[in-house]
Amino acid sequence: MLQGTYTALVTPFRGGEIDFDAYANLIEKQVEGGVEGIVPAGCTGEAATMTPAEQLKLIAFAVEQAKGRVQVIAGTGSNNTREAIELSEKASENKIDGVLVISPYYNKPTQQGLLDHYCAIADSKSAPVMVYNVPGRTGIKIEAETIAKMAEHPNIQSVKEACGSIDQVSEILARCDITVLSGDDPLTVPMMSIGAKGVVSVSSNIAPKQVSTTIRCALEGDWTGAKQGHFELLRLHKSLFVESNPIPVKAVLAEQGLIAPELRMPLQPATPSTIGVAQKLIQDFKLS
Repeated sequence: MLQGTYTALVTPFRGGEIDFDAYANLIEKQVEGGVEGIVPAGCTGEAATMTPAEQLKLIAFAVEQAKGRVQVIAGTGSNNTREAIELSEKASENKIDGVLVISPYYNKPTQQGLLDHYCAIADSKSAPVMVYNVPGRTGIKIEAETIAKMAEHPNIQSVKEACGSIDQVSEILARCDITVLSGDDPLTVPMMSIGAKGVVSVSSNIAPKQVSTTIRCALEGDWTGAKQGHFELLRLHKSLFVESNPIPVKAVLAEQGLIAPELRMPLQPATPSTIGVAQKLIQDFKLS
């Protein structure tokens, strides 16, 4: 069962190409920070602007660099079911621990269409599937009842919940025993208080030790420590969304000298205001 902190890794670019040297360094910092896993080629990793070949190369590199020290959940989603199956199967040829599959965007399928989409991927030669429910990006919500039906499939084992709703998590866990991971950093500890098992985190890109320590407290039943970590990190969590993700978190990493300040269009470089926020986060949270 997945549990703990899984970092939704940014993808560093330099001159329009993936900067694999910087990516290796980012992975090492995650290992040192004590996270349980990394998620290459997800939304935070700007997968939407990568070719399938780039995604698969990034995933293979992440597995090789991780060397089994942390789990690897590969982003393989698409709004084209056939493409999602193909990406998931090819990614699973590496030693990954699962695939993160965002719900189909733009198409706006019915709940039955969503169920069929995920079951088709799970029926393929794919690693265990993590459903990614993020209506703010996709335009459609996977209802708790639909997730409970998905959980009946033996290869659909977890869900990254980013609806921004504790009620949604309650409804899911009341209906089935699928593993729920938070997809909203500020809501992780509240979600864990009712049964979620961790987080797929943006914040842990820059604060892996602080985030993973907080999540571990919650998993161990140390709610005093979990609440303390939650409140200490709350401003950091929210500051990373002053512009569209991953613009702010990349601004922090760039200010630290860990990556080039580069995103792929249509995303734009951080504004001066966001760079100021990034600099203050580095100072206030003693990020290194």
